Amino acid sequence: MNTAVETMQREFVAIVGASHVVSEPAACSALSVDGKAPQCVVYPASAADVTAVLRCAAELGLAVIPCRNGTKLGTGNPPRRYDVALSLKDMNRVWHYEPDDLTVTVEPGMKFGDFQHFVGRQGLWLPLDPPGGARASLGGIVATNATGPLRLYYGAPRDMVLGMKIATVEGKVVKAGGRVVKNVAGYDIAKLLIGSYGTLGVIVETSFKLFPLPAGRETFVMPTGTLSIARDLRRRILHSPLTPLRMVLLNPSAAELTLAGTPLERPVKEPEIWLEMAGSPRVLERCHGELEGLAKAAGAPLQRLASADAENVWTGISDLQSWLPGRSPGVVILRALLPDAASEELLSRAEQEAENDKALLAGFAQLGVGVLHFCLLSEAATPAVLGLIRRLRGAAESLGGVLIVERCHWDIKDRVDAWGSPGDDFAVMKKVKETWDPKGTLSPGRFLGRA
Repeated sequence: MNTAVETMQREFVAIVGASHVVSEPAACSALSVDGKAPQCVVYPASAADVTAVLRCAAELGLAVIPCRNGTKLGTGNPPRRYDVALSLKDMNRVWHYEPDDLTVTVEPGMKFGDFQHFVGRQGLWLPLDPPGGARASLGGIVATNATGPLRLYYGAPRDMVLGMKIATVEGKVVKAGGRVVKNVAGYDIAKLLIGSYGTLGVIVETSFKLFPLPAGRETFVMPTGTLSIARDLRRRILHSPLTPLRMVLLNPSAAELTLAGTPLERPVKEPEIWLEMAGSPRVLERCHGELEGLAKAAGAPLQRLASADAENVWTGISDLQSWLPGRSPGVVILRALLPDAASEELLSRAEQEAENDKALLAGFAQLGVGVLHFCLLSEAATPAVLGLIRRLRGAAESLGGVLIVERCHWDIKDRVDAWGSPGDDFAVMKKVKETWDPKGTLSPGRFLGRA
């Protein structure tokens, strides 16, 4: 162990204690990012610990990446430097809970599944279906603004956060917002941190707005034959009195992958729209009747699924990053964000590009919100795969969107920027980064423009 590492560990031990600083290779390797492992893992137990660790790291010129279970570490560019993994797993307490007011304040290390179980005892939930699923931490969900198809009805984490506390590299705790639904008007610093991927500060506490659990939920499936019929159905549904909780369009490859191993496994030969409705039995029957009429008008059959079977599929759609690499270790997962009206067009172009390259592409479109995931089932970073990523990015940009490389092997990221070209607002974003993190302590090189 060299002198610099010894100094680093000694300083952190003085802050959090010897049992909360780990440098064993296995522990460090478990939190590696794009082939780089930290020299040590620090486990703070409080906001005060976090601020002290960040201030110390900045003074020593160290690079820190906040984490918990690592479900979001694959997103972003490779870090320029990575000295310390700041694991927030021990910060998992609930500080404030008012079920009658639908509000809760919690630390970032609590797992999403544990949190849902906790508030579910009072018939409440945080209506998100993020990548990482039950294993994801609340801090990671907020820091990446992570959600899945439930975004259609409920919105994203930034719509549910009432306030937060943020630890900065200056050793301070900044408070933003509060614990009530109505807060004082003004600049909302919390919105700046939500989706910043741990590059500006470390979230040490978050207050959420909760929602009542739906009385009942049912899933309906409509094979559409073609993407043109799917476009027509999407428009009809979104302009009808129906208010789906979530709605996705799966191409045949995506549907077969998601259904494999479930009671619903079957061959799929055409695109399918999946949507989930909520309400009382009477409301769900009316929804069924309305959907039957819309499906018949579009020439599409309608299938009504058992809730338990459907939930397995929704979990798979929301959490591609957890299970798909196990089936295809070299999978590349791309996420496009664009105007919703262009969803079917981008999916069609993506399928054509993949067919030209003889590549297998699974396409998942979150209808109504303009989010698409493309999974390239490749085994290596071949020139063809790199070219396909670039062409898909060009297609997304031509339709007014962007395309993010959400998961791939690190050698692909060396040749394709995970976020794409910075936009006109990059200068402002860079200035914000320099103001909050002047020494480049937090996740250096990971975000847009490799900042």
